[in-house]
Amino acid sequence: MRFGRRAAQEPTDSDDAVEAGETLAADVGSRADGPHDADGLDLEDDPAFANHIDLGGLVLAPPPAGVELQLQVDEESETVLAVLLATQEGALELRPFAASRHGDLWSEVRPQIAAETARRGGTADEQQGPFGTELHCMVPVQTTGGASAAQPSRVIGVNGPRWFLRATLIGRPAVEEEAAKPWEDVLRELVVRRGAAAMPPGEPLEITLPPDVERPPDG
Repeated sequence: MRFGRRAAQEPTDSDDAVEAGETLAADVGSRADGPHDADGLDLEDDPAFANHIDLGGLVLAPPPAGVELQLQVDEESETVLAVLLATQEGALELRPFAASRHGDLWSEVRPQIAAETARRGGTADEQQGPFGTELHCMVPVQTTGGASAAQPSRVIGVNGPRWFLRATLIGRPAVEEEAAKPWEDVLRELVVRRGAAAMPPGEPLEITLPPDVERPPDG
């Protein structure tokens, strides 16, 4: 595993999938395990988290060999907007947000994603998955070679205690059940750290590099 850096673009889901040449949602009560809330865990002393990667708002289990960990950065503000775990066959984008204690931000966000998908000439269908209600999207795109293609993505939303996690599967994991399982396991082991500061619902949680990792160069 190595850290990389990429400029944030809109929409990031589609751009990453096109680069790969291939092609985010859970209700709290429907999942049997993670993503987990940091407030209920002992991240410092529990040996189960000894090798996890602390990125501030997200704490990740070490990615498997061959998986690159990238940070999507807004070039103007230098703010990290999302975490991307990527291979040649697919990727998982992670974006944590603040939410109200008993809110359902996913139900609010889902129609917005569907409307944006329709604006781009695509479709977004609700389906039930292991994390609850998901959006399975299909958007017409052009590959880097100029050919027309249809790009699928699978949008998963998790309502946590005072936080919301949006995860997007890209590439083969978005359309193949077996290919998605390792990425779903990443979500189940993920820890979200909301923090105690007052934040309005929908504000991104801060993502930072671990203190022992040098900030990646631009480009």
